[in-house]
Amino acid sequence: MRMLPQSILGGGDEEHQQDNLLDEPEGGLCSLSPTQRVYGFAACLLAGLVCMFLSMIVFIKPIKFALLFTFGNMLAVGSTAFLIGPGQQIRMMLDPVRIYATAIYVGCVVIALICALLIHSKILTIIAIICEICALIWYSLSYIPFARRIVSELTVRLFDTEI
Repeated sequence: MRMLPQSILGGGDEEHQQDNLLDEPEGGLCSLSPTQRVYGFAACLLAGLVCMFLSMIVFIKPIKFALLFTFGNMLAVGSTAFLIGPGQQIRMMLDPVRIYATAIYVGCVVIALICALLIHSKILTIIAIICEICALIWYSLSYIPFARRIVSELTVRLFDTEI
């Protein structure tokens, strides 16, 4: 029986091979320099914040408000993909610690867009946006150690209720 060289089989060290599978591919879309990543992050975050600020100007028209606010919100959340890479961003969003917060946030974004674009209900759109903001706050707290537990305990103490 003829043995195949290690290079064809993918190397001998399984840990090294597994690390390579998780790395972002070299070249392609994710081959930005650290300076370019910071600029991309800043530009995307700034564009998101500008959209959210502009949404406050059209607050009287809830559908336009919802579209601008949700788009800005997604730009701001997605801006961190420039710093850590889109693959790592998705892995962090799907981490067991924040999977439910991510699902609720994405669900609220989808519901807000459905209420604004398909249903055209101003009241439902405003309710969906309020839910989206709360979900974003809860999702953001998942990145700060013990923050959600502290907020839950504080809520219980202040309002005699539980989240």
